[in-house]
Amino acid sequence: MRSYLVVMDETEEALGALRYAARRAARTGGMVEILALVPQAEFSQWGAVQQAMEEEARLRAEAMLAQAAGAIAEEAGIKPAVTVKQGEPAKAVTEMLKERPEITALVLAAAAEGKPGPLISHFAGSAASSLPCPLIIVPAGLSDEALDRLT
Repeated sequence: MRSYLVVMDETEEALGALRYAARRAARTGGMVEILALVPQAEFSQWGAVQQAMEEEARLRAEAMLAQAAGAIAEEAGIKPAVTVKQGEPAKAVTEMLKERPEITALVLAAAAEGKPGPLISHFAGSAASSLPCPLIIVPAGLSDEALDRLT
């Protein structure tokens, strides 16, 4: 089954990418997979402190995913699969794409201002030719009506 992978963070533009993927999946009979990335804490000689920081980041990511999953389940009638991965973002996304051959598109959000983020720079740049699926970049600021037209 066709599946759209959305990399989520706490930004408004990430919600736009999620809306796009959910609407597209609903119209094509597909699924949505949401990936939250948790940065690995820098080495601390106090292992328990590092472990607590990583756990706190994971819990925040899981709460964000639960909220996002509930929103698209209500809006598009789709129950997304959710995953939290830790580590370097581009590597984590690449690993997920390898692990899940049913993913047919990587959906990323463009920031409203400034340069592209690190994931867009990576996947639209040097890694573009090795992606196993199309890359969809959803511009920030698209209205719900515009998303409906595009999906």
